[in-house]
Parts: sequence; C-alpha cells; structure tokens
Amino acid sequence: MGFTLAIVGRPNVGKSTLFNRLLEQRKAIVDDVSGVTRDRQYGISEWIGKNFNVIDTGGFVHGSEDVFEKEIAKQVLIAVEEADAILFMVDAGTGITHLDEEMANVLRRSIKPVFLTVNKVDNNDRMLDATEFYSMGFEEVYFIASASGSGTGELLDAVAALIPEEKKDEDGGELPKFAIIGQPNVGKSSLLNALVGQERTIVSDIAGTTRDTIHTHYNLFQKEFILIDTAGIRRKARVHEDLEFYSVIRAIKAVDEADVCLLLIDAEKGMTAQDLNIFSLAAKKGKGILLLVNKWDLVAKETNTARDYEIELKKRLAPFSDVPVLFISVLEKTRIFKAMETALEVYGNRSRKVPTSKLNDVMLKAVQAHHAPVVRGHSIKIKFVTQLPTVVPSFAFFCNFPDDIKTPYRNYLENQLRKNFEFSGVPVRLFFRKNN
Repeated sequence: MGFTLAIVGRPNVGKSTLFNRLLEQRKAIVDDVSGVTRDRQYGISEWIGKNFNVIDTGGFVHGSEDVFEKEIAKQVLIAVEEADAILFMVDAGTGITHLDEEMANVLRRSIKPVFLTVNKVDNNDRMLDATEFYSMGFEEVYFIASASGSGTGELLDAVAALIPEEKKDEDGGELPKFAIIGQPNVGKSSLLNALVGQERTIVSDIAGTTRDTIHTHYNLFQKEFILIDTAGIRRKARVHEDLEFYSVIRAIKAVDEADVCLLLIDAEKGMTAQDLNIFSLAAKKGKGILLLVNKWDLVAKETNTARDYEIELKKRLAPFSDVPVLFISVLEKTRIFKAMETALEVYGNRSRKVPTSKLNDVMLKAVQAHHAPVVRGHSIKIKFVTQLPTVVPSFAFFCNFPDDIKTPYRNYLENQLRKNFEFSGVPVRLFFRKNN
C-alpha cells in the first residue's frame, strides 16, 4: 500500500519549492503570482529507502482571490480526508495570517498526523520570529528553508517514521488486481458496469480495504481477478468539491493497490497532461499498464485512423511505449472483454521469469552484435546477465565498467529484452554491476 503526504497552505508560502525539492526536479512552475502552480501536482519521493506519494494541493486552486479562500478550504478538507499525513506550510516572513488560522482550525480537528512546517527560516532573526507559530497548538513543528533545503532532513525523517516497511515477498496466491483509472467522465464506472453488469449474481463485492476504492471480484468465462474501481464512489454531500483533485488522489491510491492499471482515455479528447502524469506515476511504481481508448464509436473513421492514432499516442508515452493500446466502446461493449484478456496477459508479463541460460544466450548475442561504445579508452565487456527476484522485472548485467554504460546503450539492451521476451505493458529495470 502507498503512503500519501499532502502539502497544504495558503498561496506563496513555498509549497511548490518544497514539492520540487522532495521530487528532486523543477516540475511545478514557481512564480510569485498567487496560484500559478499548474503543471505537476503529484509525484513520488524517496527518503531513507522509503517511497511515498506527495501531493501539492496548491496546484488545484484556480480563480480569483475570493474564490481562492473557498477553494483552499475545500482542498484542506479533501486532503485531511484522503491523505495519510498533512504537511501544513506557513511563512516565517509574514507571520500568522487569518487564512493560516482558518486552516489550522480545520487541521486541529483531524486525527491524521499534521506536520506544521514554518518555511523561509533562513537566518537567526527569522528563527526568533518563527517561534510565534508554536501558539498554533501543533505538536510537530519544523523550521525549514525550502529554497536551500535547510531543515528538510528532520522533517522527512519524521514523515518516514510513519511509513510502514514494505513487504518484499508478495503472496503468490492472490488474484490479479486491475485498477480502472482515468479522468472524470471518461467512462470508468460504465466500463465496470458493462463488465460485471447483468451477471451480478456471479460477482461478489469485497469491502474495499480503503473506504474509497471498491474491490469487485470478477469470476466469469474462466477468468478471475479483482477490479478496483475509483469512480463515483460514495456520493458526498459536498458534490461541488474539486473533482480534479479528488480524482487524482483516488487514482494514486488505486495505482498503489493494483498490479495492472487500465488507463481509460477519451478518444475525442486524446491523452491529456493529467493522463500522462498518472501514466508515468504507474510506470515509476512498476505497475503493468494498458491503454483503453474509449468512445471510439464516436470518432470519424478514415483509412488507418486507429493505426495513426496509436502511433501518435506512443510518441507521447516515449520512452516507455511498449504498451498495449485497445480501441473500445463501453457503450456498445466493443472489445471490452478483449481488454480484460490483454490485462491478464500484461499481468503474466509482469510476473515473467526468464531462465538464466536462455537470458544469457539471447542477451550476450545482442551484446556481440552491437558493442557498448568505448568510454575513456575502455572497451566495456558484459559477461553475464541474471534476472533479479523482484516484483517488477529487473535484470542485472555484470560488466567491467558498470558506471560507463550510457542511456542509449541501456535503451538498446532494454529493447532487445522486449524484442526477445514478452514484456509488453510492463516497466523493465536494468542494473549494471561490477564483475567479481
């Protein structure tokens, strides 16, 4: 199961800067104008060997100042409800504001862990000013400067202490878990209903492990698996809540629980930036993925339409484009059962173990056919390849200069693995180790 940390706070306290530091990349747009975080609102962070999801709630607030306050209050409520822990950020430069107080009132009522994080504490005077934040009544208070990273280590230690150790060995006896993910209104619920629709008698509902993903046990046509549905679950009193934020946080949870993700996209709208974010998140987490292009019945057909559409899609997915793409119509029930067969194939690919002798036979020939480029006068020799005992297909290549293998050659080896062994829809990881 994944652990999710939500960063909340009023505009301009430095949420995006900290978010970028946690993700070690400048993904969000950082600017001094209120509410400019638009680009990337979530990702995976790693600290002392533990991975967790990070969500920057600021990225979901749109609109003018007065709308802002309402929107932010809503974000805080959703974050409190959906995340495992909250990082509440305030600014030492401006001191406690009315909006900080309002957020604090909501957060103090939460039973979730809250880390009050005072940002922009970058000199002794600021440190003295920052002590006023103790009056807000939170047990965990951290003083940081997110621009330089000062103080973030202690904060991350405290967050990591809450994350349970991941179990390495997966229980082989479990059924495959498939998550249906995608934007609101793309047809996720309709797909679930079309799959299990009339045969509800054969289908039993397993109470979800989290209260917001429904697990449906599917057992039809000699196929058995668990479908994780994130769509339209428990309609809330707050119907006007931020749908985008809600759907993202749900999708992240579903990805964490699943073995294979069925990413549903709308044929007419194509692949959105949010879809791409979810896709790369699933790939980083080592999940199997297939793309289902829904509402294909509504697209005007010319020659090669599907083929051209798929080529364009895969360009956007690069470098991980070895992913099955199916054109479906949930409404007309076209190819939806084929989609389940393909999901089972992807599940099989993800658990594929290649015998060491066959692996070496194929891959060492590929190395002979195309040697790694000479680096600093060294010719690189790969002597042996083995598959590692991990959940995600991972391969260790033993060679004389492991640090000198560059990305193009790594890509060549991955393509050879994919060409010779069936890993369609599955991220493959390559490691280079020193010969003993």
